[in-house]
Amino acid sequence: MLKELNKNKIMFLMLLPTLIFFLINSYFPMVGIYYAFTRYDFEGGLFGSPFVGLENFKFLWQSGMLLKLTTNTVGYNLAFIILGNGLAIFCAIMLSEVRGKLFKKITQSVMFLPYFISFVLLSVIAYNMFNYESGFVNTVLKRFEAGPIDIYNTPWIWVFLIIIFYLWKNLGYSMVIYLAAITGISDEYYEAARIDGANIFQRIWYITIPMLKPTFVILLLFSLGSIMKGQFDLFYQLIGNNGVLYNATDIIDTYVYRSLKVTFDIGMATAAGLYQSLFGFILIMTVNYIIRKVNEDYALF
Repeated sequence: MLKELNKNKIMFLMLLPTLIFFLINSYFPMVGIYYAFTRYDFEGGLFGSPFVGLENFKFLWQSGMLLKLTTNTVGYNLAFIILGNGLAIFCAIMLSEVRGKLFKKITQSVMFLPYFISFVLLSVIAYNMFNYESGFVNTVLKRFEAGPIDIYNTPWIWVFLIIIFYLWKNLGYSMVIYLAAITGISDEYYEAARIDGANIFQRIWYITIPMLKPTFVILLLFSLGSIMKGQFDLFYQLIGNNGVLYNATDIIDTYVYRSLKVTFDIGMATAAGLYQSLFGFILIMTVNYIIRKVNEDYALF
């Protein structure tokens, strides 16, 4: 190791800031995992709090909270991954077939624009659309004498609204990635297909989609690695402290945040966070192992 360090000292020196960053932000804080096995006491601190073993995990499981949080977190992320990648691939293929350069650039910019909108502004947009008294939706319904809908007290509606807002905000970004992959496909494939008499749909099915498979698999693995991490900003800004919607919209990230902010239950919050990390780690290792067995070139490692 010392010989390797001496041989490539410039490269290791360039790597040093990244190593320091991860040590400070990822590895040193792992000492706090111990909180998950304690009943935290502010006077005793980290190592002075009573050790309770797996009691925090037991409470989360027996209360049904762990199952509900896991179901919501995984369910939403699966919807984000499947619908997000599916729509991004569809839009990227459609846009790549457009011949008008000006129209293509304008469409791409318009679709990419929502990605830069902050989640705070997104919550303002949602509130002005769905507010019971003066929201846009209820105002239109009143005009047609259909009566207002109390959307902020109807949990099942937010299952669809959260997915729609996520897709609206992130579709443009995902589409650009697939569009770049399509741009990298050699025109020789399409020319050969045209000579053989393939129409546009056959070219898309037999050339474009198979060529996008490596990009899709890599993005899928990255997404699965964080499948237990919900879009905290999205959920918190849209739902906030509306307890009526928790059953349908509460995810692990928002639960941990509430445990720290409202109940100050550091042990319970750490237990939920540790479970989240371990579940995500096991999932990404399993999926990567399966993909490596099927096709080693598509695996992350």
